[in-house]
Amino acid sequence: MQVSPYLFLYGRCEEAIEFYLNATGGELLYKVTFGDMPEQGEQVGDKSAPPLPPEKIMHAHLRIGQGELMLSDGNPNQPPASEHAGYAVSLATTDTAQGEAWFEKLSAGGKITTPWQETFWAKGFGMFIDKFGIPWRINVLKPHE
Repeated sequence: MQVSPYLFLYGRCEEAIEFYLNATGGELLYKVTFGDMPEQGEQVGDKSAPPLPPEKIMHAHLRIGQGELMLSDGNPNQPPASEHAGYAVSLATTDTAQGEAWFEKLSAGGKITTPWQETFWAKGFGMFIDKFGIPWRINVLKPHE
């Protein structure tokens, strides 16, 4: 079994997909828009679901290294009630140059919360909130001795 983060970007999903793929060298596995869905505005229970912008992303699936990340615009007309909290997307590698490159590229335009540094558990580690408000941790693993 694999657990994958699912991020809601509230209207900025297409931009986030391009940004994340360019920053990590990841791969787009699948993408579908609300316009690709059958029956936009269909009846759900006793309510009719309003149609969502057809160009916005209903679901996208990325592969970054050996991990996967899923994304959606969600309902761009209903942004989240609070800031993202209680989770972070984590990328790990054994390659220090790759880890630092991910940190620099993914934190661009965001807010660094822990600068890139060596720690007792990692050859390199840093934390930031990206320009979409998503918290990240980049970790360069030290070999266990």
